[in-house]
Amino acid sequence: MALITVSDLSLGYDRSTIVENLNFTVNAGDYLYVVGENGSGKTTLMKTLLGLCEPLAGQIVIGEGLARNEIGYLPQQTLTQRDFPASVMEIVLSGCQNRTGLRPFYSRKEKKLAEENLARMGISDLAGSCYRKLSGGQQQRVLLARALCATGKVLLLDEPVAGLDPVVTAQMYELIAQLNKEGITIIMISHDIDAAREYASHILHIGDRVFFGTREEYINAGGAAYTMLQSRKGVTA
Repeated sequence: MALITVSDLSLGYDRSTIVENLNFTVNAGDYLYVVGENGSGKTTLMKTLLGLCEPLAGQIVIGEGLARNEIGYLPQQTLTQRDFPASVMEIVLSGCQNRTGLRPFYSRKEKKLAEENLARMGISDLAGSCYRKLSGGQQQRVLLARALCATGKVLLLDEPVAGLDPVVTAQMYELIAQLNKEGITIIMISHDIDAAREYASHILHIGDRVFFGTREEYINAGGAAYTMLQSRKGVTA
């Protein structure tokens, strides 16, 4: 059974529709890129998958064995969030909040999980550092470690390389690809069609044209969507 099944989904705000009739499935191990122009509804889709927004129509079915609170989320950062005055370990541990229930403290197991995910991101040495003093790439690794504390199954990533230099961007792409190879299902918003061609298993294009299929099907279609995104790659969401 699919982890996530989306049927005839329409998204928007205050009854104003942004995109409609979305249909796609996400299976365990998929690496889905969500692409499209600014304002096409990509971030709204992410928030709807997380249950933070209500759809205007249609439905989202979460498969057996997956709960919404088991989906890790890395949103786009705001300037205020980049300047958050907390330690790296405090931020990573906060990803375990869905595990603590009513407990007002983190267990030894949760602290160990945070340490493991810091090591997984190659930033164990930054555990005691102040988050606000880190580079953009280091901050994204911290937030990815935090998201991994929330899930071992599905990660939703909203433009995780936005604002990063080319070298750090390439490192982040490889890091996310490795997580996918380890069995974590990835759903990523991106404008980088070249990265989608290299890493995606499936592509969902939303906007005036809606497409869902494998990476090969998307490229072989050779349509306006691919041409448009090639000309606009690198535009922030």
